[in-house]
Amino acid sequence: MTTAELNPFPSRSVFLGVDVGTGSARAGLFDENGKLLGSASSPIQIWKDGDCVEQSSTDIWHAVCAAVKSACSLSNVSDVEVKGIGFAATCSLVAVDAEGSPVTVSWSGDSRRNIIVWMDHRAVEQAERINSYNSPVLQYCGGGVSPEMEPPKLLWVKENLKESWSMVYKWMDLSDWLSYRATGDDTRSLCTTVCKWTYLGHAHMSQMSEKASRDMEACGWDDEFWEEIGLGDLVDGHHTKIGRSVAFPGHPLGNGLTAAAAKELGLLAGTPVGTSLIDAHAGGVGVMESKLDSDSLTKESDVDTLCSRMVLVCGTSTCHMAVSREKLFIPGVWGPFWSAMVPEYWLTEGGQSATGALLDHVIENHVASPRLANRAASQKVSVFELLNNILKTMAEDMNSPFIAALTSDMHILPDFHGNRSPVADTNSKGVIFGMTLDTTEKQLALLYLATVQGIAYGTRHIVEHCNEHGHKIDTLLACGGLSKNPLFIQEHADIVGCPIILPRESEPVLLGAAILGAVAAKNYPSLHDAMKALNAAGQVVHPSSDPKIKKYHDAKYRIFRDLYEQQLSHRSIIAQALA
Repeated sequence: MTTAELNPFPSRSVFLGVDVGTGSARAGLFDENGKLLGSASSPIQIWKDGDCVEQSSTDIWHAVCAAVKSACSLSNVSDVEVKGIGFAATCSLVAVDAEGSPVTVSWSGDSRRNIIVWMDHRAVEQAERINSYNSPVLQYCGGGVSPEMEPPKLLWVKENLKESWSMVYKWMDLSDWLSYRATGDDTRSLCTTVCKWTYLGHAHMSQMSEKASRDMEACGWDDEFWEEIGLGDLVDGHHTKIGRSVAFPGHPLGNGLTAAAAKELGLLAGTPVGTSLIDAHAGGVGVMESKLDSDSLTKESDVDTLCSRMVLVCGTSTCHMAVSREKLFIPGVWGPFWSAMVPEYWLTEGGQSATGALLDHVIENHVASPRLANRAASQKVSVFELLNNILKTMAEDMNSPFIAALTSDMHILPDFHGNRSPVADTNSKGVIFGMTLDTTEKQLALLYLATVQGIAYGTRHIVEHCNEHGHKIDTLLACGGLSKNPLFIQEHADIVGCPIILPRESEPVLLGAAILGAVAAKNYPSLHDAMKALNAAGQVVHPSSDPKIKKYHDAKYRIFRDLYEQQLSHRSIIAQALA
């Protein structure tokens, strides 16, 4: 007897989103109102050795299966209720052979280590070489590829691991590999290929109809680019190794879950699976249509509302995403990417390579960190919460006009992992100005606050730069782990000068992934319709109305911009001395 026969009542429609981040695989289940029913996570392994950062697709799949089973159990959701599935993941590069087994991308030769993680910077030299060719495709990624994109990483493997290069049958973005592992369908996503592989998505402009999108032969690869950079062998066999078929996010793949994958996940074979998204872009899909009560009173069209927003997906790194109806070329900012997040809109994508990772680094490397961690544990609060409380007390004790003013003598340039945008300088370094011999928790609190502010000045720089080049951004939407930190969000609102809308649901990246499943299951006619139905706004954080706070941040922002200019000057002085 089947599950359906045991339960004569009509089952609910539940949508499953899976997100593989840098440290864990997470699964979340959502109902037809976009409400989170439950979620679970499972840790994943990571190997770091200098600029090389690697993971294992086998380990990740096991973690995905564990997280899905746990989420279904915690949410009391049966396999028959899950109507659609979507995957999101970091833009990491996966190597597999003709049997689908892992091929090492590691100096160690360890066959498990078949993923070059997004943050891996081994291919800086290859990125610089690719950019020197000035191929026309580069204008669609801010003027040049980053070492975090796939072509430099592919070139690095070809030049350094010849045996691995010859063994690899498919090179895939991690989120595409997940949907391939689930369905056996090797159709790639416009999101991954356009944003990270130099695929020209606008080649598909004539294929928006359902009929045309069923057979989306990859027509956006620029073969001359691959030949020129020394990777012409990837063009062979109609781009078999990098993607012969490319589809819009949420496009139904194959016949849904294969029997083998369904058994491993604890779900039903044939459950629809949608083409994937990069994790940050899933966050955009999960929040971008979040409406405020006041929005329904405005006479502006939906298009205007969508195009005046920027999504901040704040995790280990921060991605800054805005959409427009027309293509906007912005130096140092990735894009314009056609239909890479919301179909038929051009995507602009800024970013900071280290934000959550930078805050962790600054805190964990301070001498007061162990004491602080012990205090936080004994009070049963997070380290961030404890630091926020210390800052409040310090502001009161020192009669500071506002918390932000505590860092009047401390300024931080947060480019500890280079600058992704808008100056797009992988050689940029972090700067801490204003250090003393103080080793107390209070000094660590100031360092933490100055780091948060430095990250927010970086976001202001990105927003201003985008608006100077044609965007009209006046509202931010924030999601991801750091968005749960009230000090982080208030400093961003005050520094950028925009209201920040937080999502109603705590897991918008998982919601964005689940929306892909809802679209694949045909519960909504389009991704945009699903976003309108399932996105929901929560709290809104407004910039301070105190003119003194604005004046203070304007002054500190000038110093922030000057720190980078000084760095360029210092580089030049040293280069001349060593010439």
